[in-house]
Amino acid sequence: MKEFEIDKSKPAIVTGATGYVAGWIVKRLLEEGVTVHAAVRDPADRRKVRHLDEMAAKLSGTLRYFKADLLDQDSYTEAMAGCGIVFHTASPFTLNIRDPQKELIDPALLGTCNVLETANRTESVARVVLTSSCAAIYGDNADLEQTQRGIFTEEEWNSSSSLNHSPYSYSKTVAEREAWYIAKKQSRWSLVVLNPSFVIGPGISPHATSESFQIVRQMGDGRMKDGVPDFGVGAVDVRDLAEAHLRAAYLPKAQGRNIISGHNTSLPEIAKALLPKFDAYPVPRRILPKWLVWLVAPIADKSTTRKFVSRNVGLPWRADNGKSVRELGMVYRPLDASIRDMFQQMIDNGLIPKR
Repeated sequence: MKEFEIDKSKPAIVTGATGYVAGWIVKRLLEEGVTVHAAVRDPADRRKVRHLDEMAAKLSGTLRYFKADLLDQDSYTEAMAGCGIVFHTASPFTLNIRDPQKELIDPALLGTCNVLETANRTESVARVVLTSSCAAIYGDNADLEQTQRGIFTEEEWNSSSSLNHSPYSYSKTVAEREAWYIAKKQSRWSLVVLNPSFVIGPGISPHATSESFQIVRQMGDGRMKDGVPDFGVGAVDVRDLAEAHLRAAYLPKAQGRNIISGHNTSLPEIAKALLPKFDAYPVPRRILPKWLVWLVAPIADKSTTRKFVSRNVGLPWRADNGKSVRELGMVYRPLDASIRDMFQQMIDNGLIPKR
């Protein structure tokens, strides 16, 4: 029995449709028979869209491609025409950057402005679902000490990140704040925001490039064989996150910000969940001492600063996902199932050498 009704009468637009999270959203919409307007940078790039075509051929919905660019004003006008729901997922997630303003802030902020201002001009749009992040709620694990209940909730906003410290988290924060500012200036469409934690699980595309894959890959290719930092994180399965998007779009009572996170965990716990099935692989079995991470990490990876290590390593991460359970009806997969499915897919696709 369905818990919510999917409106198939109007198309839904998914920005950044070739992305890791977006691919599963597209799949769920097509399974439900919805016409999906896939907004992508280059519809002619067969390597980027082939997996979506192959998926769409087996499902009941209709997939249509539209060329759109986050930084190109008005480029979403055609793609959004006639759509009832806007899923705005397109935003860069990379930690290896040279120019944070150009590579992170501008695409996140200007892209959000472009998409939402287009929604303002598109009479058919009734709801916008924005993929934000828990990074807009907190900047560092140390921020947990500033919370009222010792746990991150939808009431918190990241106030510790900046252009120079955790710029990715800063980009998600400024983009979401702008989204709320634009939404509150009008009354025709409603905004529902999802704030996922660290997203894991298999990708629709064999060429998925999310930073999540880079981190998990290092757990299997030997780069972390000497150990892993004790870094507290939240984790959510990408398939659960896609389901949350549909509920945020079509449940009438969905509203506000929603932490989408299945587990309060850590990098050592994620590695530990791999061991029963992938014991033959160089999965990290030890926790690196914080002093060593503080000393070596900035040398090994210039994007990791000693300030970041001090404010995150050895500190727990806790968030309250109760709102998503109560209001969106979310049920989250076990952590070990998510990470093992992801790891196995990376072996199958050659990203982690077989043992």
